[in-house]
Amino acid sequence: MKKYYTRACNFFYGTLSKKLLKKKLTLPLCGNNLISFNQIEIFTRDKKKINSRVIDIKDINKLSLVVKKKISTDIKKITTKREFLRKKNHLIMGVLNMTPDSFSDGGKFNSIKKANQRIKNLVKSGADIIDIGGESTRPGSKVIAQKNELRRVKKVIEKFKKKFPKTLLSVDTRKSLVINFSINNKADIINDVSCFKFDPKSFDTIKNRKLWKIIHHMQGTPQTMQLNPSYNHVLLDIYDFFENEIKKFKKTKNKNKLILDPGIGFGKKLKHNLMILNKISLFHSLGFPILLGTSRKRFINQISGKYDTKERIGGTLSSIIFSFSQGIKIFRVHNVEEVKQGLLVFETLLNK
Repeated sequence: MKKYYTRACNFFYGTLSKKLLKKKLTLPLCGNNLISFNQIEIFTRDKKKINSRVIDIKDINKLSLVVKKKISTDIKKITTKREFLRKKNHLIMGVLNMTPDSFSDGGKFNSIKKANQRIKNLVKSGADIIDIGGESTRPGSKVIAQKNELRRVKKVIEKFKKKFPKTLLSVDTRKSLVINFSINNKADIINDVSCFKFDPKSFDTIKNRKLWKIIHHMQGTPQTMQLNPSYNHVLLDIYDFFENEIKKFKKTKNKNKLILDPGIGFGKKLKHNLMILNKISLFHSLGFPILLGTSRKRFINQISGKYDTKERIGGTLSSIIFSFSQGIKIFRVHNVEEVKQGLLVFETLLNK
């Protein structure tokens, strides 16, 4: 059975976008009149055979009835506003790893005093969300007991909303004990890299709660994900994964409070990461906000070679700006201030 996928492409920005929208020559991306498009790429999957073609939006009516129906449904989702963003043009999620072994900052912030200072600095630098984690999920990392993980983050989560009432609290965990504690302490987001599969109790703990859940893609586990990841077509395989996970939430309360994260570096080789980033606008057709985490990831080193740096700010920022130009608006980063500066400048130039 054939399956069809729709990717918005050929984007226009700022004043030009507004003019074209007024003339009905383009369509708004995610309800934003500062970025619009006049072409779509249609992927066709027939078992393992995959084809794609790019057409103008004015030619959609020339498609067969079956294809036109699917494309029209997708375009409705592509052009709808994203509730999570509210009125902001972008949101930055600052990383706080309260672990001794995270891949880039393990041991730096794993005391309560250091963690609170880190949060203050992230918020001051422009973070809208703070993502707190007590267990490393880097390639090859070891699983820790959920009581130990909770002990690491408990006091910081407990007092977070009292100290930072205007900042969104995200908790990066795979454990139901930590999820439940976080919900009881007013967490706004649960960021589970296993997509609520690691702990059998996680999905039931989260499914009907009134907070945002991140649908994160990872092939394998942190222990196995980089051994030999393979896909039929990484972009479409992740799309299908998202689609199936979204269906699981359709029968639950607050079914629309989902954020999609394609999981850069989680069970992906360089070629997979590049394909995802190159055509990440495909995921807009699922109708949910998209979160991107490229900060300090290994693919930057794989591209830059001898020009690699410790914090990989240049590679992080360029991947973020490239994705922003495709309508991605939420970014999980370590270097908040530099990314905030880069986005502000880029956005100003883009929208003139």
